[in-house]
Amino acid sequence: MNQSTVQSTHPDQTATVFVAASETDSNLYYATRFIAPDPFIYLEVKGERFMIMSDLEVDRARHQATVDRVLSYSDLERRAKALGVKDPGTIDVIHLVLQDTGLTEILVPSTFPFLHASRLQELGYTLRTKREPFYERRVVKSDEEVRHIEAAQRATETAVAAAHQSLRRAEIRDNYLWLDGELLTSERVKKLINVALMECDCVAQHTIVAGGEQACDPHDEGSGPLPAHRSIIFDVFPRSADSRYFADMSRTVVRGKASPELTRLYHAVKDAQEEAITKIRDGADGAVIHQGICDRFENAGYKTGLVNGRMQGYFHGTGHGVGLDIHESPRISRTGSLLQEGHVVTVEPGLYYPGLGAVRIEDMVLVTKDGCRNLTNFPKVFELD
Repeated sequence: MNQSTVQSTHPDQTATVFVAASETDSNLYYATRFIAPDPFIYLEVKGERFMIMSDLEVDRARHQATVDRVLSYSDLERRAKALGVKDPGTIDVIHLVLQDTGLTEILVPSTFPFLHASRLQELGYTLRTKREPFYERRVVKSDEEVRHIEAAQRATETAVAAAHQSLRRAEIRDNYLWLDGELLTSERVKKLINVALMECDCVAQHTIVAGGEQACDPHDEGSGPLPAHRSIIFDVFPRSADSRYFADMSRTVVRGKASPELTRLYHAVKDAQEEAITKIRDGADGAVIHQGICDRFENAGYKTGLVNGRMQGYFHGTGHGVGLDIHESPRISRTGSLLQEGHVVTVEPGLYYPGLGAVRIEDMVLVTKDGCRNLTNFPKVFELD
């Protein structure tokens, strides 16, 4: 497919086409506000938005989707057969609809199935795609979207508070945590978090509760007994089962007594995170904010690089957009993006040193004209009493 920015293409001369399942394709859900586990056809043609649905879904779609029209796949299939198509499939149905419009240029998402694209090209269509965000308006959140994100965040805070309380109740034996006569494990705490989120109508996957050396790998979800006196990273990012919007929060805690070096590491990250939040505003450059954290860590003596075959220091981005996807535009990172009023972004620096431990602290903020509003209410407490 030809990669194009497509801004120069007149919308009345281009059809937008999706063939995907809206349960897994956030752009398609955004366009239709309709959840379906199986692929369906969605088109935007000359200002009209419509879906082509199977007999199983057509009535539900007509009641629930926010599009202009919902067409029956079966009706179009019968029409194609009447025109001589022996065994019509998805592309034949799309071709039938587009023939009526006279359009031959199609805009598709980068995830558009290759076989479908090839077939459309064989039929004489010119296909164009674009990089994310496919719908630029998704990046700037409406007041309603912000409320959905905040609701998911409140559920996140409730779940993490319950998990931290379990650590507070735990006893320390031989440098490990014990609760109710059993070792307190990452799995046990993650289950507590995930069940609490389900009770708030949120669903979490890949929840991170990683302690000690495991915390030094930012995406290690954690397993086994949780250590005392060492840092434990919580990174929780559920999706609302109702609105489908995500939240995202990280906290680092110690149950027991942290070493002076680990305490210094924690405060270095906390201070950098809070300073970065003060830099966020409409028009700010995410790359500049990220580089400021890198420079701050370097100046404090926290070097980044490969040591004994393993990365240590600060080796991930500072933040990302949050919405219908857990990671979406914009970015606060080395590549960066210009921030805009209405963006919801995380701010999550971290430092990782095997042997010492790791710290990551993350809040979500809403970018405003003159600064930002922190959507996270959860306290930053290091040592749990």
